[in-house]
Amino acid sequence: MTNRHTKLGLSDQEVLDIYKSMLLARKVDERMWLLNRSGKIPFVISCQGQEAAQVGASFALNKEKDYVAPYYRDLGIVLSFGMTVRDIMLSAFAKAEDPNSGGRQMPGHFGQKKNRIITGSSPVTTQVPHAVGFALAAKMEKKDFVSFVTLGEGSSNQGDFHEGLNFAGVHKLPVITMVENNQYAISIPLHKQIASKNVSVRSVSYGMEGITVDGNDPLAVYEAVRDARARAIAGEGGTLIEAVSYRFTAHSSDDDDNYREKEEIEQAKKQDAIVLFANYLREEKILTVELEKKMTAEINSIVNDATDYAEEAPYSMPEDTLKYVYED
Repeated sequence: MTNRHTKLGLSDQEVLDIYKSMLLARKVDERMWLLNRSGKIPFVISCQGQEAAQVGASFALNKEKDYVAPYYRDLGIVLSFGMTVRDIMLSAFAKAEDPNSGGRQMPGHFGQKKNRIITGSSPVTTQVPHAVGFALAAKMEKKDFVSFVTLGEGSSNQGDFHEGLNFAGVHKLPVITMVENNQYAISIPLHKQIASKNVSVRSVSYGMEGITVDGNDPLAVYEAVRDARARAIAGEGGTLIEAVSYRFTAHSSDDDDNYREKEEIEQAKKQDAIVLFANYLREEKILTVELEKKMTAEINSIVNDATDYAEEAPYSMPEDTLKYVYED
């Protein structure tokens, strides 16, 4: 009997790579929390609980052509698109080699031209019009790439969301917008954020496809993004995807999340996508005990190397204050 990933056109190795990327994002995230709590790095904004949506989506995109405009929680996306763990740690430690900003920005402000990661900024949702602009360029220049932009469900209430998607809908632009619905906009639960039954229903207003998927299922997200990309390349316009999961950690390392019950968090962790997907791979005889041990050891080694490298790397020099600000 054909299994789920084979029906989607994914090989055993590809689903192993999806799992490995999810696990890598989790391990990097967990390490950054330890570094923060030990006073070595100033800030963490976590992806824990959202790795499946981020990685599943990334594997459905063309990493040689497409552009991504991630939001601050998208560790799984930027790692999948070619950012290294050293890159992430250099940013966390605010070192001169940080490829995102030369140690000038808070962690989570991703940007790397060579991997087509569009630079983000602190005001939420500003990445949506930027991604729409990239999609407009694709249409004007008749190039076969899409732009992919993500945001939290709280950000879907901002004006930039409406303006970006409205423009994309009117001009049928090849942009895929994925709302990572993690149930909380900092301290505000979903039922106090939106009155509609979900976020994706808003797509009707923009004249584009809309779908809500299980954000804990990387294969479901993969399928939704794959189909959205095919429509975009065919000139059928954009898609609004809502991937529903749960944020395991506080909003950030500076947030006291006593606005939710600990029992709620523990209940959500029973649907941890990394555990569920590992179980699927074991059932399919793809992930063996030996392979899992080897994979975990390899990831731990990568994370340790990146931590040591970034911690020892030099900070920027005071005389470099205007570097990257003005053209030389």
